[in-house]
Amino acid sequence: MDDVRSRTTLEDVARVAGVSRATASRAVRGGELVSPVALEAVRRAVEQLGYVPNPAARSLVTRQTDTLAVVVPEDDARVFSDPFIAQAIGGVAEALAHTPKQLVLLMRARGQENKRLLPYLRGGHVDGIVVLSHHRDDHLERELATLHLPLAFIGRPLEPQLAVPYVDVDNVAGGRLAAEHLLAAGARRLATISGPLDMPAAVDRITGWSEALAEARVTEVARYEGDFTLVRGEELGARLLAEHPEVDGVFAANDLTAAGVLHAARAAGRSVPRTLRLVGYDDTQLGLTTHPQLTTITNPGRDLARRATRMVLDQLAGQSAPPPIIITPVLVERASG
Repeated sequence: MDDVRSRTTLEDVARVAGVSRATASRAVRGGELVSPVALEAVRRAVEQLGYVPNPAARSLVTRQTDTLAVVVPEDDARVFSDPFIAQAIGGVAEALAHTPKQLVLLMRARGQENKRLLPYLRGGHVDGIVVLSHHRDDHLERELATLHLPLAFIGRPLEPQLAVPYVDVDNVAGGRLAAEHLLAAGARRLATISGPLDMPAAVDRITGWSEALAEARVTEVARYEGDFTLVRGEELGARLLAEHPEVDGVFAANDLTAAGVLHAARAAGRSVPRTLRLVGYDDTQLGLTTHPQLTTITNPGRDLARRATRMVLDQLAGQSAPPPIIITPVLVERASG
């Protein structure tokens, strides 16, 4: 079939469409000075013959929009306050900078049905999809798979049997790094404030943390489930320090949560790191602005997003869906830990 397409000429298109070569040429270049009837005839001929010599003709066949969707199933408060999400969106834009494609940001509040999101994506408005910050109750892997659009997730999908392409940091290894660092620093009365446990990143970080503590035969003092926000980090940090004043080491699910714990520690009269050691996650710029600066685990949102976008662009170019890409995290030691 590819050989047939490569031999198809503009004259063939004009003949099948019943128009002149000049009209066919104008039609595949964008349709200027071509009647709607002739334009539709050329479109049908291009589709029938597979004539794709340039982007304009290809658009007639594939209906590509030169738009990629970044789907973030979070409310706007989370999207615009979380530095990791901001980094990831910037990474998508960076990956598209030297292409004709642009991005459209699609958000929704968690727990809502996909009443607007899925119809929009089914409507032919985008060529591919990058998904960020997904939750179990979103069911996005299964629903987006039915659209048959190029797709990649930033973060491990929750339904591995669907074989959705994705890029991720090894969050199990990251959780281990946090535990091992606190233990090496002499902390033994350890606690964690996790992310939402309906998200794979939060689950994986807790898994690595728990495995490292078990191997060291250290029992966790307390565990609280947070939501990756500064406000909830401060609330749970205050609760932790009130209910377990003996705690001397905390692993916070991300830098925002860790910053909240720092606020709570200051309010409780605890000195970080003298009486309380703290490790965050993501290595965002926020960690450089806190006092003390945060010890944290790398989670390169911009790089992950660039790679995920590249996966989508490669699929649009006709390549098969690629295998997952997993990046190894490292611990960045600063003053809080």
